[in-house]
Amino acid sequence: MNTKTLMMGIAWALLLAIVCCPAAQAQKKRNKPYKKPAQKALVLYYSQTSNTKAVAQEIAKQLKADIEEIVPVKPYDGDFQATIDRCKQDQKDGVKPEIKPLKSKLKKYKVIFLGFPVWFGTYAPPIATLLDKVDLSGKTIVPFCTFGSGGLESSAAYLGQAQPKAKILDGYGVRAARMDAMPAEVDQFLKASGFVKGKVVKLDDFSASHRVSNDEAAIYDAAIGDYPMMQNTRPLFVASRSIPDGTEYLFTACEKRKEPVDPNIAMRPPKEMQVYVIVLDGKAPVFTKVVR
Repeated sequence: MNTKTLMMGIAWALLLAIVCCPAAQAQKKRNKPYKKPAQKALVLYYSQTSNTKAVAQEIAKQLKADIEEIVPVKPYDGDFQATIDRCKQDQKDGVKPEIKPLKSKLKKYKVIFLGFPVWFGTYAPPIATLLDKVDLSGKTIVPFCTFGSGGLESSAAYLGQAQPKAKILDGYGVRAARMDAMPAEVDQFLKASGFVKGKVVKLDDFSASHRVSNDEAAIYDAAIGDYPMMQNTRPLFVASRSIPDGTEYLFTACEKRKEPVDPNIAMRPPKEMQVYVIVLDGKAPVFTKVVR
């Protein structure tokens, strides 16, 4: 190879390096895994039956966040009725259960995912004790909970009252009867909330509400099943929308009531509630939450 040919080869190599390197670097950059902004997060939770613990662990795993359990000094270790009875007595006596000191230093976290089971329409008593002991001013609080029928929205409202200087974001809640759906729902919740990057399934708005037909009433009744807290309800109106592999219904329901024996006694207006029901292809209807 003569000198001229060699010099031309070197020139072409340099030109290719100049042209190709930026593209290669850009491709390499695109292929890098997403890294969320450096923002310290803590998953802090109380769990009695391990359902809330399972949600807490799933959130911590997906966020690679720190996690800690809130532990009462005297655990709620009885059955369902024993827990209800103790909670009622504590409320009557104005008692909040003592909890063990936290190991985590809350001041180092900007975001706190706060988890709990819903009892009597709000967070379980150990959370009330915690909120009395700490100041979460300036922090972002993301509530998550497990429940029999609902209570996320009411719990978030109580959180705002207990910690008025904290920023309370929309949270995630799941019925104890639907824990198998929880991991996928947590994944979508974290992505939709911007804590994890990824594809978010966008849902259509609900259709206009209309009076419930007989077929739609049958769907409502099948979704409620034998759940005791919903037996005394009936659907009035319904809206719907398509979801992946099925349909979601939003029922407006109210309490059933008997006419008073004395017709001169004024009846209180029936309480209305929003009942969310999903029907996946080939599956029985199931309600996902109730908003009272």
